[in-house]
Amino acid sequence: MVKMTFSPEAGEFLQKKQGNKAVLLLALNDGSNKYSLQGGTCTIGANFQFVALDQADPDYQIKIDNALGLDLYTGQAEMGFLDDNLSVGEQYGMLSLSDGSGLIDSAVGVNVYEPSKLTAEQIQNGASC
Repeated sequence: MVKMTFSPEAGEFLQKKQGNKAVLLLALNDGSNKYSLQGGTCTIGANFQFVALDQADPDYQIKIDNALGLDLYTGQAEMGFLDDNLSVGEQYGMLSLSDGSGLIDSAVGVNVYEPSKLTAEQIQNGASC
């Protein structure tokens, strides 16, 4: 089982950013998935983000146990860069992610995901988002 601990500051910071979204994902932020905000070969496996969603995403089915009671998941691709004991800290308004091997990412973002809605014109013309 994957476990994640949060410093009190990190937990408060994340819960505040999450707002009223029901689910959190720990996702890569390297251009490899639909939630990535950045990317490129130099960021593979080095950049992570928490993604706040209204509902679970079937691509992220690995439950992360945590004492905050967060409905938190990650994916198989992310586990290639993580071990089972994760910790999150906060300093100067930035979250950091570590595991048993040390610091993974010192600037973990929080993405409150809002799916884009296609306009009638985009649907008619076959455009996708």
